[in-house]
Amino acid sequence: MTGAPTPVTGVILAGGRAERMGGRDKGLLLLAGEPLIARGIRRLRPQVAELLISANRNLEMYRTFGCRVVRDGGSREFPGPLAGILAALRAAATPYVLTAPCDSPLLPPDYARRMLAALDREGAATAVACAGGCWQPVFALLPVGVADELAAWLEAGDGGVGRWLRRHRPAPVEFPDQPGLFRNVNTPDELARLETDWSILGGEA
Repeated sequence: MTGAPTPVTGVILAGGRAERMGGRDKGLLLLAGEPLIARGIRRLRPQVAELLISANRNLEMYRTFGCRVVRDGGSREFPGPLAGILAALRAAATPYVLTAPCDSPLLPPDYARRMLAALDREGAATAVACAGGCWQPVFALLPVGVADELAAWLEAGDGGVGRWLRRHRPAPVEFPDQPGLFRNVNTPDELARLETDWSILGGEA
């Protein structure tokens, strides 16, 4: 069964500022009548040992989805996805953490297994999803042992997710059979287009 749980902790990253959405919390925006994050949870939770939500606002609302919520913390109000990843790495009780953004409602049922398989195939410690050779750095599989190094990176302010990942030489994982996996929902127009294309992309009602 492709979606069977793996010894991995999943985390849905829901701590973004969403400036192009007028500051609205993207995870709680509706797609076909259901919050984006609810669709991501339904896809990812069966694949992992535990699913976390990383957020920094609307925490009580996120807890209603039945997942443990970890605050991405820090002194900044919106510290970015690396802070959310760090919070998950420190909260996880498994050797690895698998990340996905809150606006990813079309995660494949074998996302976790394909990412794990890349570690063995490439002899790597980390993996990153790719599309046409381009990294999608918020779709990553990371060992929990990198938490302290990531904390130091954040403290130094050395850069974003892609730049930090390059230090770890991740195995690239292509998803050519998943055309909707990396659809960004950064603006109201993009959300409206995704709603229009929802059934074509294989989204459930």
